[in-house]
Amino acid sequence: MAPTPNWLRRRGARPEAASDALWDICPHCNERLYKKDLAELLWVCPKCGHNFRISALDRISLLADGDFREVAEDLMTGDPLQWTDRVSYVTKTAGDRTKSGLMEAILTGFCAIDGVAVGLGVMDFAFRGGTMGSVVGEKVTLLIEECGRRRLPAVVVCASGGARMEEGMVALMQMAKTSAAVARFAELGLPFITVLTDPTTGGVSASYGFQADVIIAESGAAIGFAGRRVIDQTIRQKLPDGFQSSEFLLEHGQVDMVVRRADLKPTLGRVLRFFAARLAAVPA
Repeated sequence: MAPTPNWLRRRGARPEAASDALWDICPHCNERLYKKDLAELLWVCPKCGHNFRISALDRISLLADGDFREVAEDLMTGDPLQWTDRVSYVTKTAGDRTKSGLMEAILTGFCAIDGVAVGLGVMDFAFRGGTMGSVVGEKVTLLIEECGRRRLPAVVVCASGGARMEEGMVALMQMAKTSAAVARFAELGLPFITVLTDPTTGGVSASYGFQADVIIAESGAAIGFAGRRVIDQTIRQKLPDGFQSSEFLLEHGQVDMVVRRADLKPTLGRVLRFFAARLAAVPA
């Protein structure tokens, strides 16, 4: 039998998503997608509607009116536990800074969303899996406190694998720190909104992720505390289909709405304008 011609092998080969500069593969339906077209579709698969994970910078470009002004941009984690592993914590975070172009797993700042001034925090899963360490907790807290001083609503877009193990108890304490900041913010009568994207798990979901006045979930996102596999192995029960998806949580009353990525900015605008009259009535 004659060997397969080179041109036919090239035609039949599927590109690797991580290495191909022009094409990507949908992890949900395995469709081959041209990256330029995918970017124009806001990184949503046109065949199955799967939302690709996007960077914090792309998310800000999607939501902000073009006037984002970053705050606390120079905060950078240290190595509080002197973590030792095959790769040091310092080396890991340096690599993430190079890969993501960010100093940490969240960007915080001020902008307008659909014409409404807000404080905006956006997490990035590409930096240590969006894990919450001392700097992420500090930046979320600083953002919420500054929103209180400016009497502005706060919006945080979550994407996280939980607390950062390399910072141990320091990372876990950020749950209490951010939760306390949200509680103080609520006493001011100012609105706090979270957007839960894929994935939102662990310490972030157990703290400020689910403490908002309005909780919006992006369609198809995986949201929960422990992962499905961990729960399966712990309780040894079959979990329902779609468990921990945005749609499952909406059906069970754990989020207020599920929104497609293309509709996220106008939806936030409507929610923020809903609060505008109330904000005007709140005494300074």
